[in-house]
Amino acid sequence: MAVRRDRRERRTPRERRAAAETFPARMKKRLHRARIGLRKSGVDYFRGDGSDWVALAALLLTVPVITVCTIVNPVWFSPSVLVLPIVAGGLLLRPSSLLGLYAASAAALIVESARLGPYTEGPARVTPGTVLTVAACGFFGLLIAQFRSRVGVPWRGGGTMLFDLRERIRVQSKLPKLPRGWHREMALRPAGGQSFSGDFVVAARTNGGRTLEVVLTDVSGKGMDAGSRALLLSGAFGGLLGSLPPHAFLPAANGYLLRQDWDEGFATSIHLVLDLETGDYELLSAGHLPALQLSAGTGRWEEKAGEGPLLGVYDGAQFDPVKGSLRPGDVLMLFTDGIVETADRDIGEGIDRLTGEADRYVAGGFHGAAWHLIEAVAKDVNDDRALLLLCRDA
Repeated sequence: MAVRRDRRERRTPRERRAAAETFPARMKKRLHRARIGLRKSGVDYFRGDGSDWVALAALLLTVPVITVCTIVNPVWFSPSVLVLPIVAGGLLLRPSSLLGLYAASAAALIVESARLGPYTEGPARVTPGTVLTVAACGFFGLLIAQFRSRVGVPWRGGGTMLFDLRERIRVQSKLPKLPRGWHREMALRPAGGQSFSGDFVVAARTNGGRTLEVVLTDVSGKGMDAGSRALLLSGAFGGLLGSLPPHAFLPAANGYLLRQDWDEGFATSIHLVLDLETGDYELLSAGHLPALQLSAGTGRWEEKAGEGPLLGVYDGAQFDPVKGSLRPGDVLMLFTDGIVETADRDIGEGIDRLTGEADRYVAGGFHGAAWHLIEAVAKDVNDDRALLLLCRDA
């Protein structure tokens, strides 16, 4: 091995080029390029950036295979089996490529009809119902392909993108870790069991970690209808939170919402600014429901409501805070209207029911209580629901 290595090192540049131009060396290079190109094409295809010629070729090959099987054994392979490549084409191909697949399928139906004979001679024939079924599947497949082409999100990446958006909302709704002596938990339940909600939370520890700022927002609408706007606002509010003084947050959020010029562009929001060392806090509200504070000394719940209009209604709105303090054993609860308001129950009755259920956790503590409170008070409500608990340990 050492002698062979020395011989390679003593080769002249011309001998090295000649060795590189041999047939095995050229084949090795070509195989390497083909492998790299195939891998790149596969990655681009599954990302939705590459050509769909591979899928088109595969589906075009299935059409004659299905046709032959139908002619040989029409009982097990009926002519309507052609809907399978058509449905797959609606998910995989672009509209221009889809037309080529439809032409091949139409030609296959003509061949099957000619070889199998008139449909009046038996059930395993190309009947008018078969033609209508294949045509209907092709029509809906073309609609799906054109919708994907217009949106610009391929089916291969659409589900991944929605999953990523959902996870980003959940990450943004996580509350920061609090120092010893404090407990926090958040429960969020979208309307109809969907993955996207019009309610969201953004939170941050500011002032060197001494202050906790939490913003609970309820966007107009519910579920998927409000989910896209909630995602946009949660990103914007998360950027504003901590970058502005606490009293400037809601005016800035109101201006941002007004600039969007949405038809259904209002939202309610409540902003909590809590000093984690003293327990003193301020609540600023933009048309949101009041917070509820449990006093450990009296065992009673008290409403804490700031004053301010809805976000996105008019410019120059003012938001007046309400102040309070969380002593050891006290609990502060923020929530959205989906928990306390229904068609057959007003807000006052809903708040009474919420506080009545919350009293069950006073003796044993509120650890794990947020989700159970939603289950007990508003389990089957067709609206977005969010509840936040902040407890100062006794």
